Amino acid sequence: MTRNITIFLLLAIGTFIIDQNIKTWAMESVNGIEYSLIMKGSCINLELYYNKGVAFSMLSFLGDNLKWVQVALVTTVLGYVLYEGYLKQYAVALGFIVGGAFGNIYDRFTKEGVVDYIAWHCGFDFAIFNYAD
Repeated sequence: MTRNITIFLLLAIGTFIIDQNIKTWAMESVNGIEYSLIMKGSCINLELYYNKGVAFSMLSFLGDNLKWVQVALVTTVLGYVLYEGYLKQYAVALGFIVGGAFGNIYDRFTKEGVVDYIAWHCGFDFAIFNYAD
């Protein structure tokens, strides 16, 4: 079990650190100005966007309360996973998921919203998302 906890923690912390460093680079590239183009590609652009909701900006009407809803949700789910012993089977997947979740929650507390920067537009326009998503 100790090995699984170590794997989980290393991946969660590593994912969080990578996520935050990429977001910092994205914001610094355009001086934090939202909707700015960082880099143009044939199918994917890098452009800065602060998502005040969750997927596809849903629940943005909750405003500042959304971060507390997410903290409660992640804490509850993580508690359940640990209680049921799922960490033994899913340490790798859960490490990535939890690291990404905490990266996005951290954004809600420290920035204007979750920092998104990957814009898919190959054949159709899709949501803007980030490494943690």
